Amino acid sequence: MRTYQKQITLKPFRRGFHLITDMVNDAFSEIGHIKVGMLHVFIKHTSASLTINEAADPTVRIDFESHINTMVPENMPYYQHDYEGSDDMPAHIKASLFGASVQVPITNGQLNLGTWQGIYLCEHRNRASGRHLVLTAFGS
Repeated sequence: MRTYQKQITLKPFRRGFHLITDMVNDAFSEIGHIKVGMLHVFIKHTSASLTINEAADPTVRIDFESHINTMVPENMPYYQHDYEGSDDMPAHIKASLFGASVQVPITNGQLNLGTWQGIYLCEHRNRASGRHLVLTAFGS
């Protein structure tokens, strides 16, 4: 079994849902050495998250942002954690709802996503710095 690991830093993204599949592929050519395996992508932050969803229609990402902001609004009177602004606690809740990692099968040196699937960076802060991802690929 082969194992590869790399940490990458994404450029800062505005708040919202952003496709990063190509960025992951471009930064991690070692995937090409694996015939059958798995890619694990982990984000090292508590106010951003990862998910896999629709990659073709950008309105899906807009709708995700609109819906999650309705589910987890800012400025709720019961939030105590607001050290970094009104988006701080909602960002932590949103990150927990989506999660800190995704896994994608690798087949013949390529990510084996569905036709319409892509990896999203879910940026939950109004102003964020570049996000750090740990990419781990393993297989034979």
